[in-house]
Amino acid sequence: MNRQRNRGRVTAAALAAMCAAAVLPGQAHAAGPGMYAFDPDAKNVQGAATNVEASTLDEGVPYRSMIKPGEKLYYRVTLDDASAAYVSAVAVPGESGAVAYGDGITVSLRETDDTRCDSGQANFGTGAYARPITAYASRTVKEGGSTCQEGGPYDVLVERESKAGSSQEPWGLELRFLQEPKLKSGTSMPTEAPESWPSASAKPLTGKQQKRSGGSGFSEATSLENGRWQDTVAPGQTRFYRVPVDWGQQLYASAGLSNTTSGGEEFVGSALTLSLANPAQGQVSDATLSYSGGPASASLRPLPPVAYRNRFDPSSQVSAMRFAGWYYLSVSLSPKLKESYGAEPIPFELSVQVKNQAEESPYEGDAGVFGVTDQDREVARKGQNAEQAAKSGPMTVVAAAGIGTGSVLVLGLGVWTLLARRRASPAGHPAGGGHQPPAQGW
Repeated sequence: MNRQRNRGRVTAAALAAMCAAAVLPGQAHAAGPGMYAFDPDAKNVQGAATNVEASTLDEGVPYRSMIKPGEKLYYRVTLDDASAAYVSAVAVPGESGAVAYGDGITVSLRETDDTRCDSGQANFGTGAYARPITAYASRTVKEGGSTCQEGGPYDVLVERESKAGSSQEPWGLELRFLQEPKLKSGTSMPTEAPESWPSASAKPLTGKQQKRSGGSGFSEATSLENGRWQDTVAPGQTRFYRVPVDWGQQLYASAGLSNTTSGGEEFVGSALTLSLANPAQGQVSDATLSYSGGPASASLRPLPPVAYRNRFDPSSQVSAMRFAGWYYLSVSLSPKLKESYGAEPIPFELSVQVKNQAEESPYEGDAGVFGVTDQDREVARKGQNAEQAAKSGPMTVVAAAGIGTGSVLVLGLGVWTLLARRRASPAGHPAGGGHQPPAQGW
């Protein structure tokens, strides 16, 4: 009799545990200070020294790789004959690795005969300290184009430049391949860059300051809407945010670093770097500030409103504002501040302004990452990152409820069947045959 009671308790406990497992969401694991959070869905891929051995990158899938000093690594993508394509690489040096002014990466997209379609470069500039930097290359299909217009395989070449005195440790790479949606049929898009656009700086915001903590990578970027946002950043750390910017809208951003309470006054050049990347994770622009222990601020130069025609401008900053979507802001603090001001995080304010009414998308159907939805604006209002937004979405809740209910029903049926069999079996003879040992619970 006691054995039957114990079996019942084990069965009930198992049922409760499985119900809890079906209901409770998974926990996110954030990266520690100074560490970059790679996309948790990233697949490992190894770059090849020769293009014929290159691994293929699938569209929309994040990848994780590695590159050594002076290496030239090939990857491969397959393009159609109509869509603009983008391949980005986020370079992630080691936390304590020394870097020089010209250190960085170059990403180029090429035909298999080595004809170059486009290339992009990112380096550490005057803020010569290790932090994530990003670059991208693109392919644009245009009337009368003579190269890189056909569908088929293309090579992606990622090259790393590191000076002799820089750290020789490998850098991590986060790779993405995206294709822009097709334009609406019959739509006549401009083929020349805008002649002028509002280039005056925005007036400083005066609203109430709110706290919102940034993420440790693009995939963890915290969503922001218009406002003054307070956070902290430690020496050697980078904080990531994202802002929805629709067609016709203009983005302004600035970062103000607080005074320190440690009492130091030593001058540190390029102490903080504020960077902006577009929805394809291509570098747009950045701004730096110097620090001497007192309040200091830096603002991004005024950028044009998001427009399809911006891609025809020779300026890389204007050209990068070519589509709508999530734009990424990152705030990096130099590890040099640790020597004079200590390792404790320093408060800063990130001011964000998105102006103008949204205009109609030029794409046919769903724009994917190259568009802004009402749900995106709600996510920005709530301050969620991509993972949090996905878990809290209506379809996710329905799916989770369906899976949980189904699991409970199947488990309940199994328990009912087991108990029915036990009741039907003679005392001392478990169901399933007299030669089997008694069941020990689940």
